[in-house]
Amino acid sequence: MPFWDLQKQLGVDVDRWLLRQSMPQPYGRAAVCHAFEREWVECGHGLGQTRARRECGPEYEDFMECMHRTKM
Repeated sequence: MPFWDLQKQLGVDVDRWLLRQSMPQPYGRAAVCHAFEREWVECGHGLGQTRARRECGPEYEDFMECMHRTKM
């Protein structure tokens, strides 16, 4: 069926993109940035938005660096 080969024809790898997000993953594999996102969420849990931005800045920066691969 042409639909199954659509990702390859368009050059889009949706599965690779999904593995970079912290959501239920195909094949039960953990997301690449799951550990960084978890640290950020645990740091900001129970704090207000303003206080969490101030106190959890390093965790958020690590998470964004992993997601966007700016320093790798």
